[in-house]
Amino acid sequence: MVSHTAYRVRVSLRTRVRPYSGPVITVADYDPAWPERFESLRAEYAAAMAAAGVPLVAIEHVGSTSVPGLAAKPVIDVDIVVQAADVVAASGVLTSLGFTPQGDLGIPQRWAFRAPARLARTNTYVIVDGCLSLRNHLAVRDVLRADQTLRDEYAAVKKQAGARLDDIDEYVLAKNDIVLKILAAGGLTDAERATIAGNLWSRPLARRGWPGEPGGGVAELEAASAVEGFLRMLTYCRRSVGARICR
Repeated sequence: MVSHTAYRVRVSLRTRVRPYSGPVITVADYDPAWPERFESLRAEYAAAMAAAGVPLVAIEHVGSTSVPGLAAKPVIDVDIVVQAADVVAASGVLTSLGFTPQGDLGIPQRWAFRAPARLARTNTYVIVDGCLSLRNHLAVRDVLRADQTLRDEYAAVKKQAGARLDDIDEYVLAKNDIVLKILAAGGLTDAERATIAGNLWSRPLARRGWPGEPGGGVAELEAASAVEGFLRMLTYCRRSVGARICR
């Protein structure tokens, strides 16, 4: 799940209902099958986008499962990278594959989708090329792939947090300092890191379930919220590239 922790949204415990009993946090040792799972997703998404004539910039494996040797929640995170003008078309393709649009969930220029049951334990996003959200994901991945010391430090924090916490909010906060350290190593500026950290608190949402967790998909929201999210995506497209493209 896009670990990339600093992007999680703080949630009131009064509004969150666990979809199942038992620990929420599962941090598993690295599984060499994770890249294979990503490649399967990448192939499906690329074929569907090509069939619909939607141009892609890239399909990126992000999150902790994209880093060889790193312990992670066993959830495959995928960024479908497009130009701003192609956000609506790419989102429509995912909808045709059974995904439910969830809006940006407070993260600018990145749209989340609830996965269909056949793609459980995956998180898929449509994200605008070059945006801070994408640079966050890629910086964390690339730094951890290259820096074993930081990778081991991050793994230790994740395992410790997963072992002692059963609340996703507290787990996210427990990782915040190390994530910001990784982002600094990845060359993100103080201002960019502050923006990323600020997104954590920007739009409290009532969620039921969490990305990749049983019953959660990508932040299961009420149907009205899903519609609102899709309308917000259309508004962004009109503002960014003109209403003509979005008709």
